[in-house]
Amino acid sequence: MRRSLLLISILYTLTCGRLLGQNPVGLPDIINYEKTTYGAGTQNWAIQQDRNGMLYFANNEGLLTFDGTFWKTYPIANKTIVRSLVIAPDHKIYVGAQGDFGYFSPAANGKLQYHSLLDKVPEGDKVFADIWDIVAQGKDIFFRAENKIFKLSEHKITVYNSASGWRFLGAANNQIIAQDKRGLLKYEGNKWVSFLQADIPGDYIATSLSPYNGDTLLLATWQHGLYTISNNSIRKLQDYQAERFTNEQLSQAFKLNADMMVIATNINGCYIVNKKGTIVYNFSRKLGLQNNAVLSMLKDNHNNLWLGLNNGIDFIANNDAIRHLNPEAFSEGVGHSSMLYDNALYFGLSGAVFRIPIDEAKDFSLLQHAFEYINYSAGQAWGMNVVKGQLLLGKHEGAFRVEGNSAVNLVAGKGYWNFLPYELNDQPVVLAGNYNGIDILHYQNGKLVPAGKIKGFNESARFTAVDQQKVIWTSHPYQGVYKIDLSQAETPKIRLYTKADKLPSTYNNHVYKVKNQIVVTTESGVYAYNPVSDKFEPSRLFNELFDGLYIRYLKEDKDGNVWFVHEKNLGVCDFSGNKPKLIYIPELNGKLVSGFEHINPINKNNIIVGAQKGFYHLNYEKYLQALNNPQVRINVVRAIGKSDSLLFAGYHGEVNDSKTQQRIPSIRYNWNSFHFEFTAILPQSQANVEYSYYLEGFDKQWSEFSKKTEKDYTNLPYGDYVFRVKARNNFGQESAVAAYQFVILPPWYQTIYAYMAYAVVAVCLVILIYKRQQKKFRKQREAFEQEQERMRYLHQLEIDKSEQEIIKLKNERLITEIEIANTALASTSMHLVQKEELLTKIKHDLSKLNTNIPSDENLYNLRKIIRLLSSEEKSAEGWEQFSIYFNKVHANFLEELKSVYGNLTSNDMKLAAYLKLGLSTKEIAELMKISPRGVEISRYRLRKKLQIPAEVSLFTFFSEFKAN
Repeated sequence: MRRSLLLISILYTLTCGRLLGQNPVGLPDIINYEKTTYGAGTQNWAIQQDRNGMLYFANNEGLLTFDGTFWKTYPIANKTIVRSLVIAPDHKIYVGAQGDFGYFSPAANGKLQYHSLLDKVPEGDKVFADIWDIVAQGKDIFFRAENKIFKLSEHKITVYNSASGWRFLGAANNQIIAQDKRGLLKYEGNKWVSFLQADIPGDYIATSLSPYNGDTLLLATWQHGLYTISNNSIRKLQDYQAERFTNEQLSQAFKLNADMMVIATNINGCYIVNKKGTIVYNFSRKLGLQNNAVLSMLKDNHNNLWLGLNNGIDFIANNDAIRHLNPEAFSEGVGHSSMLYDNALYFGLSGAVFRIPIDEAKDFSLLQHAFEYINYSAGQAWGMNVVKGQLLLGKHEGAFRVEGNSAVNLVAGKGYWNFLPYELNDQPVVLAGNYNGIDILHYQNGKLVPAGKIKGFNESARFTAVDQQKVIWTSHPYQGVYKIDLSQAETPKIRLYTKADKLPSTYNNHVYKVKNQIVVTTESGVYAYNPVSDKFEPSRLFNELFDGLYIRYLKEDKDGNVWFVHEKNLGVCDFSGNKPKLIYIPELNGKLVSGFEHINPINKNNIIVGAQKGFYHLNYEKYLQALNNPQVRINVVRAIGKSDSLLFAGYHGEVNDSKTQQRIPSIRYNWNSFHFEFTAILPQSQANVEYSYYLEGFDKQWSEFSKKTEKDYTNLPYGDYVFRVKARNNFGQESAVAAYQFVILPPWYQTIYAYMAYAVVAVCLVILIYKRQQKKFRKQREAFEQEQERMRYLHQLEIDKSEQEIIKLKNERLITEIEIANTALASTSMHLVQKEELLTKIKHDLSKLNTNIPSDENLYNLRKIIRLLSSEEKSAEGWEQFSIYFNKVHANFLEELKSVYGNLTSNDMKLAAYLKLGLSTKEIAELMKISPRGVEISRYRLRKKLQIPAEVSLFTFFSEFKAN
């Protein structure tokens, strides 16, 4: 029942398709930008693009810009709707709004800034409504309101009024043409003049003017079709079957190329028509537009289309080499297989099989035939192969042969994956990989019939290949790789290769025949079979290219290029050059059928890729020809501190200038974190572009390429910096480097003034420290000196004490010596006394003998002895020797005493000497030969001469006496 309903739906779709007309089978990619995406108003009234690739839209909320990644909105002064815009030769963006018009020009920081021209308008003409059209020619800019046209020239505005109202203003081929109720007027000699021999009717409303051929202009009207203007005459457009668009409410029309014209309408999207009148495409809501009301249109620098809609913006990659094959007949089925056979292209999907005639078309995506349903093909189609002139179809329901417009069942009861030609016992057969092994089909009367299966092998054989020795290879997703030798068909040799046989894993292995070699794609790279060692080894060729990537799918084309799938990404290993290189097709990333990938490289113009919804067609030759070096642009530079500061907003000069940075900003240190935004201006190819950046002065090397279009740096030290960024496309081509230079000033405490202040403070501190140190040293020196003085004092005390001790010892010694000397003197004195006594006694005794000696001679001798004794007694020699010795002992005591007291007699001196020796009165009397009474009298006299007080004894006086 479900299959019947599906068949009815397909037949109905095909019938309706024939009745309504047929678009090419391949549709260009359409990208919808909703209001929520670009963040501005719903309606977009005009579109312009500068030479650098930036897009500008006249939007309900202001001027809207798009660089391929970032959208920005710039409202005008009165916040009204921007209806029109143009980029003039002076590189300014002129815009018209409600009750105002002016231009946008970058400020010093590169941010677009609006400048109103209303102040230049004469006072009587300042009231007007919307500015619907703007055209520029040379240095003159024209703005159209409903009743006025304003001309800006040499900073002055001239106003052209129209009583009937201005309906249109356009320019092409250096001609400016306007329309009012009188008809079409040309601007010549500073005035508007009629120029047509026969004008269009008054109710016609012109909507666009563009070049056609040579000097001929193409004029579009709202509800009266297309016209050409040439040699001051106007006529209906004869080519393109233009009459069919008479009532389409045309908003714009221009030639896309020499053969194609694009026509925008307000009710049915836009058309691309060839010169023969065939509608190549009718882009409408049905084919993916957001709505059918196209207000504005632009062919960009890459010949793709931008549509400003009544609600949103759409991009049509009309010149792209990739087309989506997903007609309504496919019912958005999953694309599993395709095959070129018998001058038709067959497509196997999850719901049915279809075909389309190819005629002599070079690019199959441009075919405009209807898809034909293959009868009896409803259901899951897995694979198709052409074997000996027959198209074999593997389905979930069994094996089929496609004959004409029908699928004929060959084997039923199980699902089939693929079919390979083989020779068994010198007879041609077909190996049919299926859910439960490999069946053998042989030819019987030119038709294939089952002939059994390979014995001993009962696993699913979705990945199967045959090598040059007729050995069959097949892989199982979680068992390994099987090698089947059918040299003895009844007893085939089957060997299983697993991790033990040098495969990196037993799981996720897929076998293919590429470059006449059996290879296995694994999670760790591509492995090749070595028949010598009977092991699998890393493939030298592919591992150098893929560097160990997990490749899920391989397919070699007729030119020797190898198409592959890495994860969910499609690519090709191109061997056309001197050195093979990898080229990724990022436009199809994530659109393939994961686990059931299909690539059919028919030729360089037609690569069919299975997708989650139908198929994709890739014109590889055109893809390579459309190659453009990416152009990278720095859009935003912000310095971030407590708040953000916009340093740069994308423009170094006017919008069309190619100037480099002129002003290098110096940023205060408290804004030392930075945010950079950058992009390659290729809106339709952002998936192809990667970026690398490098902050000179901070980074040590360029970053790895990535999809990131923003970069932040935080807490940068002060210094000079240059932020550099470059882009690289999927062909490995790099853009020129875009750069932005800036300087981070040192913090206030590291500026030259701060350092000068630091120097002054340092000098002051040095002086202060020097002074303090001086004071400290002075105090220390004083303390040291005081300490030294104290130490000297203590030392002196010690010395004095030692000296005193020494003196004391000396004194004691002297005293001892003096006492000894005194004792000796006393002894000497006593000896002298005793001598005197002895001499006196001897003399006395001899005197007694003098009378008793009879002999005269003896008497004479006796008297001689007495006289000798008398002379010795009277001799002073004893005293003189005594005094000399006494002075030595008592430090010239007698001389000093004599020097002080000159009135002393010799007896006084003797008495003093004897008293100092401490002799007693008796001893002194004996020495002085006087009586003790005489000694007392002499002592009394001496005291008086010396004027000694009564309380002081003579002994004490003489002991302490010192001459001054």
